[in-house]
Amino acid sequence: MDYEVSMRYALSLLRKGNGEVPVAALVMDSLGTVVAEATNARDSNEDPLGHAEVLAISSAAKQHGDWRLDGHTIVTTLEPCSLCASLIGQSRLKKLIFGAYSPISGSAGSVYDIVRDARLGFDVEVIGGVLQEECSAFLTECFDASRRRKKRG
Repeated sequence: MDYEVSMRYALSLLRKGNGEVPVAALVMDSLGTVVAEATNARDSNEDPLGHAEVLAISSAAKQHGDWRLDGHTIVTTLEPCSLCASLIGQSRLKKLIFGAYSPISGSAGSVYDIVRDARLGFDVEVIGGVLQEECSAFLTECFDASRRRKKRG
């Protein structure tokens, strides 16, 4: 499967810009069909669970009719945090594809490795760094713009 195509689609969701930290997530079935997609919505939904991964997984589970997403893949533009990494494992997703690494809170190999921690019983294949530069650029632009607004304010 060409994960760059899926990651480009996830990046296209960020181009709409919703004022949130720019993270997008897609859940694909075993045939590679996108069954759910989301971007971060913590601020706009006033919900601490508004992570792109949480929203996409929840939507996929509803469409699938089961919380067990065996055989499904999640594609996300940023390495998941510990909340999202645990949810990925709990949801029994088969594969995690991510773009930018997160040296602060990454939980799929950078800081922690929750999705592959044998003590938790998760069995998730991880492929990181897909279109890493493009994914990182969105985050850099977001935080640079935020800093500029704070200086003016």
